Amino acid sequence: METVYILNIPNFYASYYLYGFNQAFHVKFKMDDRFLKYNNKPVLIFMFDGKLGVINNDDPVYFDQPLYEISDKYFVTNKLKDHLSFQQDKVKPLFPHYPISILPLYFKLFKFNLVRFLKPKPLAKEIYILSRRPSYKDYNFKTEKENYIFFSSSIWKNESETNTLRAAFIRYCKSDKRIVFEGGFIPRKDGNNFNFQDELNQVKYAPKVFSKLSKKSKIVLNNAAVCGAVSWRLAEYLNQSLFVLSFPFKIELPVPLTHKKDVHFIEETVEFKEVFDKVLSNSDYHKKIAQSGKAYFSEYCTPKAQAQYIVKNLRE
Repeated sequence: METVYILNIPNFYASYYLYGFNQAFHVKFKMDDRFLKYNNKPVLIFMFDGKLGVINNDDPVYFDQPLYEISDKYFVTNKLKDHLSFQQDKVKPLFPHYPISILPLYFKLFKFNLVRFLKPKPLAKEIYILSRRPSYKDYNFKTEKENYIFFSSSIWKNESETNTLRAAFIRYCKSDKRIVFEGGFIPRKDGNNFNFQDELNQVKYAPKVFSKLSKKSKIVLNNAAVCGAVSWRLAEYLNQSLFVLSFPFKIELPVPLTHKKDVHFIEETVEFKEVFDKVLSNSDYHKKIAQSGKAYFSEYCTPKAQAQYIVKNLRE
């Protein structure tokens, strides 16, 4: 089995890719002094067959030009369509993914190097975060759902568009008597909820509970997150064979999701009612989107498939 050398200790943002590399290849940690400053950051730096690869999972999106310059390929979760840095030749988009619990692998791969290279408080925080994430599971295809929708979200200080679209979705779900809705906005710690008082929910859901409740949903919403980044929700939604109602992407995917096949795209919030009417009255359409979205995930988005995609591109 070929070996992928991990050259830094990334934070939980990269957990999906560490898990995938471990499934598809032999992984070995080899700290490279050039990359000490990237420890416990949302960046995974690795070597395969003499070539240097970088996986940039940063959210909000950030482009590291010096790291790009020394890499053979620079893989990014959020390849923004309107950002010139992300249009450079060596930049490759990634498929949707989400952070998962990989504590056994985390300890096995990095061993005593965790205490050698990470300070106690950041290390303890990282272990805590990983312990709260759901473990990876390839969910069985299942579309039989009650008319239940769960949606919970933070209110972002500088993301007016994201907040507005999500608030409109919350309001619509609450107003549609056919739907049993759970969730809402999580109140901000600073008390400034940007006039979304009617959309607030006092419950903050742990990641595992969030995942469990999302899986029950008849329809789920996907829209751009901070700085246009893809939401972590999307990959898990596809994995759980959910009907994804989505606003247009601000990033590029290696293989685009297709409207009315893998997801249902809309441009405006006034389209909510039309989509809900169709989905709630047409179980075949609901099943079609959910099934095709799951097939997309199974072909492109599993940890192993993404690890193989990355290595294939690095070799080219």
